[in-house]
Amino acid sequence: MSDVISTARQASDHPALETAARVGYAVSGLLHLLIAWIALQVAWGIGGSGKSADQSGALQSLSGNGAGKLALWVGVLGFLGLGLWQLAGGAFGHPGSDKDAWMSKIKSFSKAVVYLALAWTTFTFARGKSTSSKSQTMDLTQSLMSKPGGQWLVGIVGLVVIGVGVYHVWKGATEGFLKDLEDDPGTWAVRAGVVGYIAKGVALAVVGVLFGLAALHANPKEAKGLDGALRTLKDQPFGPGLLTAVALGIAAYGIYSFSRARHARV
Repeated sequence: MSDVISTARQASDHPALETAARVGYAVSGLLHLLIAWIALQVAWGIGGSGKSADQSGALQSLSGNGAGKLALWVGVLGFLGLGLWQLAGGAFGHPGSDKDAWMSKIKSFSKAVVYLALAWTTFTFARGKSTSSKSQTMDLTQSLMSKPGGQWLVGIVGLVVIGVGVYHVWKGATEGFLKDLEDDPGTWAVRAGVVGYIAKGVALAVVGVLFGLAALHANPKEAKGLDGALRTLKDQPFGPGLLTAVALGIAAYGIYSFSRARHARV
């Protein structure tokens, strides 16, 4: 058994997997920049604002040309690498982490699920098909609502998402994200990380609130993903300016992700 564990741990440290993980961070940066651009279009009514300001909208933007489709296939490999690396981190611990810390393991496994799901979604777009994050969110909410205690389940999802949003804000405000890096990325990258994590946290918190409202009103249609959260911000007083600030923050997160691709602990 110890030989199997040792072999698996060596595989998790393989240079090819580490390179794929770094590529995944870079592609994530590109997606965040595209989401930010779509959000700016939504804020000011540019270009009809027809695309969703979320990962499905960003992936759709890339699928429209040859270079974008190549980026999608690169993204599949990158997100798959990130997912497998996070799985390895959940099983054996990441470099510099407490290998026995259960919270660290839960975070790694949770991120693995997110990245593997993103790899599959990217694969779908790379093959010329498409999917909607909005419909996926509504389907999930309707499915939960149909279960016994469904409103409570949706409410719990909302609280969890709010918690993740608050964690992002805290991580940005305290520069806690620097613990994910193996060296100093430079002043501009740190500033981008601070702004980016806070903006992303705000957007996620709004998503969580919308899930909470859906649970409170027993209305699955009120549960919305990132696109719905950003459009909700636009509908508030001074909405276009508020959404512009969040969009610029999401762009900053994308810029930070490029730096993370180079400096991450992998």
